[in-house]
Amino acid sequence: MSYSGYKSLLVRTQDRIAWVTIDNPPVNTVDATLAGDLKAFAGQVAADEDIAVIVLQSANPEFFSAHADFEWSFDPSTLMALADPEADPALNPLQQLNERLRTLPQVTIAKLRGHARAGGAELAMTADMRFAAADHTWLSQPESLMGIFPGAGGTQYLNRLVGRARALEIVLGAEPLDTSTAERYGWINRALPDAHLDAFVDALARRIAALPRGVAAAAKEALDAAEASGPVPHLPEEAAAHAKVYPSPDDVVHRLRVLMDHGGQTRNGELRLERLLESIPWAHHS
Repeated sequence: MSYSGYKSLLVRTQDRIAWVTIDNPPVNTVDATLAGDLKAFAGQVAADEDIAVIVLQSANPEFFSAHADFEWSFDPSTLMALADPEADPALNPLQQLNERLRTLPQVTIAKLRGHARAGGAELAMTADMRFAAADHTWLSQPESLMGIFPGAGGTQYLNRLVGRARALEIVLGAEPLDTSTAERYGWINRALPDAHLDAFVDALARRIAALPRGVAAAAKEALDAAEASGPVPHLPEEAAAHAKVYPSPDDVVHRLRVLMDHGGQTRNGELRLERLLESIPWAHHS
């Protein structure tokens, strides 16, 4: 099967493994282009029995994926236009996309370098496993600084990985976690020296891909059954709660416009996004 024609993904396949590289300059924003490519790839690979393992990585060592496109805050209809007619209509389009990725039959591994924020962190959490370059990777959910909260599955995925108390710290504290903290919390499987990350993930992917056909899929099925609440049942509740804060009120939209004017979704602005957001006063605080 050929995996070509994507605008923001580079896909290489070998030995039952698909290496999927996000390449959506300047900061790998989850925008309509990337979302469309991810959906198309997921639809294609789900039916490909010759692929056993998917490795999701970034072409940009500074950004795994910055976050979802801020433009969707200015015109929510552009996000809703991405709704998947084949998916649960109770979910928003990004939840629908992330669930397509999370429920792929293959074993999925996210290889993280740089910033994985908000929608980018949620994208990483769709993978079965996450490995990160130690001291070169930061994960965060800074949506509260934007007047919203993680609404692409993030609250449900985080709760399962790190527990409620730590999830609240991440969501409301809005601070980037370094790899040692993320590893201790369970947000990532482990942090590895940057120079060793590629070799480790490749070796793991090859070991899994070399298993007899059906073993990995059956193991995933059994492990999923061990989760007390089953396969992420509360996404509609997350969607309903998120509808209380998005589409955003005018003062929040104005704040994001100021952010864009001061470097939002550019490399320099995104490297200090949390501090940049905090420098813009809330209208009701002034």
